[in-house]
Order: sequence, then structure tokens, then C-alpha cells
Amino acid sequence: MAVRPPRPRRFDVHVALGGLLGGLLLWGVGLATRPHTEPYVLLPGRWPLLLPLVVMAACELLRRSAPRTALLIGTPALVLDLVTQGNLVTILMYTDLMYAAVLYGPPASAHRIPRITGLLSVAGTVVPFAVWREPEALLIGVLIGLVAFGPAATGLIVRNHRDAAEAARLRAEQTALLSEVDRVQAVTAERSRMARELHDMVANHLSAIAIHSTAALSLEDERTSREALAVIRENSVQGLSEMRRLIGILRDGAGDREPAATPTLDGLGALVEGARANGLDVVLDATHDSLPAPVELAAYRIVQESLTNALKHAAPGTVAVRLRRLDDGLDIRVTSPYGGRDTPRAPGSGAGLIGMRERAALLDGTFEAGPESGPDGTLWAVRACLPVTDTTRGELE
Repeated sequence: MAVRPPRPRRFDVHVALGGLLGGLLLWGVGLATRPHTEPYVLLPGRWPLLLPLVVMAACELLRRSAPRTALLIGTPALVLDLVTQGNLVTILMYTDLMYAAVLYGPPASAHRIPRITGLLSVAGTVVPFAVWREPEALLIGVLIGLVAFGPAATGLIVRNHRDAAEAARLRAEQTALLSEVDRVQAVTAERSRMARELHDMVANHLSAIAIHSTAALSLEDERTSREALAVIRENSVQGLSEMRRLIGILRDGAGDREPAATPTLDGLGALVEGARANGLDVVLDATHDSLPAPVELAAYRIVQESLTNALKHAAPGTVAVRLRRLDDGLDIRVTSPYGGRDTPRAPGSGAGLIGMRERAALLDGTFEAGPESGPDGTLWAVRACLPVTDTTRGELE
């Protein structure tokens, strides 16, 4: 399959046409760089000037699509121009080919060409002066430097600036991409946190409301119905208060309302009393000292969700809540009678265990939940171990 040659750029076409027309203009008026009487003009006359001019203009078409090929073809054309009377435009187009070969060519050529042309400039200065011992011989090296080394060095400087700008642009794009990834992760993490908070705050109260409203509707005893309605009202008020606190946190950008809405282990007593009011037989055994706020919040929510699950799913019996401060963390254990109930007393979303496991994982803790055998029968046991380290305290302070 034949490979089509690369099409020249529009700008390159304009450069080639401009150079060709300019060279023809100088050729038409008879303006050359050297008189025909000089000894090294091997091809005197006007017509030999056209061949290197046309070849150099054709090379300009390849200055960006094939810069090395253009330079390799343009160099013999320049040598041919040197043995004629010379055309200034031919030399100028060659300097552009040298510049383009460094700027648009491969990296290896971009660094090799300036070194080669620099050595040729030095050799063109030293060797003729050493042979002829004439000051004018130094001009040969100067001309080589102006025609070859100068454009090559300029192309290398421009290429380095271009590569640096491209690298800076890529770094900026990568930084923007990483920032977007961090933003998405932060939004996802915040949504998960708010989902856990909403579930833990609202599920407990709504479960109690659902259970007691069912009892109030199914029983004909007026006293029992009034007690159930009182519990419903209390849980409604508490749930509404929790929701208002959470909404206040969301609306307050300064975050100074966070402490008022963050429960601590000091509130376990009130939490247990509320569970007892909802009909659970709860025993609390808690021994702990001051803990970091995230640990206390996670422990409180785990106990709260465990009591909510016991209210919905546990069989009649005692629910035991135990908290122990260990050397390396806080151990939480909540057990409730398991079995004997076909359907839950209130519907649930199934996200309670997931939320508790996520809270423990965020603190690099462990979480387990499942049935286990005990002296009083089968129990549903929830256990979490939340580590407390100096790093955790330092991050909080």
C-alpha cells in the first residue's frame, strides 16, 4: 500500500511562494551576492542561480511536515548556490530550513544539529585562518555561524520554551483533573456521611413511632392508646429537633453549630431511657474516659442503631449494652434476644448494618454482627472496636 507524502501546511506554502517570488525578483533585476569575476564562482551567469533557488523553495514546503528531509536536500542546494554568483533569498530560505529542522524535528536532531553547526563554525574560523594567515579568513566562520549555527541555536531556544510551556499546560491539566477527582470524592464522602447521620437520627424515632402507632390502632384500651400516642409525640418532637440541628449544620458554612449537633457518650443514659420508653428492656454497662469526638460520635451512633434494630427485630428479653475502654481503643458490645419473630415490628431500609460498618472502618476499627449462642439462648450480637491513638487525638486538636 503506497504511503501518501505529507501535505504541506498553508503557512509553509506561503513561505515557499514568497521566497521563490523574492528570489526571482532579485534574479530579474540582476542582483547577486558575488561578482562573476571571483575565482570560486564556478558557474558564472544568471541562469545557474535559478536551480538552487527553486530547490530551496521546494524544500520550504517540507519545513514542518518533513524538516530533516528538507534540510538534507537544502544543504546541497546551498553548496550549489555557493559556486554560482549567489542569491540572497536562497541563503535566507536555508537559514529558515535550519531553524525549522531544530524546532519541528525529532528531539535527537534538535540537540545534534546545534552542536554540529557550532563545531563547523569554530572549524570554519580556525582552519582558514591557520592556512591563509589572513584576518579576512575569520569571516568564513562568522558566515557559517550566521547561516547555520545562529538559526539552529534560535530554534533550540524556541523549542525549549515551547516544551516547557507544554509541560506546564499538562501539569495544570493534571492538577485540575486531580482537583476534580478530590472534589468528587469529597462530595461522595460527605453524602455518605450525611446519609449515615440522617439514618441514625431519624430511623430510631420513626421506628418507635411506627411501632407505637400500630399498637394504638390495634388496641381498644384508651389508656394504652394514650400512652402510645405520648410516646409517638415524644419521638416526633425529638426527631424534629434532630432534623433541625442537621439542617442548621448544612446551612451554617462556618460550622460553629457542629458541637451542638454532635452527640457524645455522655448522652448514652438519655438514649437508653428513650429506648426503655419505647418498650425495650435495656441494661447499660459503660465505663470509659474522655475520648476523641469522632470515636464518641461513632460509638454513640452504633449503640443507637443497635437499639433501633433491637426495637424492630429482637425477641422479648433483655438488651445488654456494654462499653469498655481498652488499652488501644473502645470496645462496644450490644446483645439482644434473637429469633421468635417472623416479621419486623417496623419496616427498615437495611442500611443500618452498612452504616455501622462504615463508621468503624472510617476510624480503622472492626465491626461484627450476627447471631451467637449464649447461656440464655441465641443472641444477636453487635460488636465494634474503635481504636484510640495519639494520631487520632492530634488530628482532632
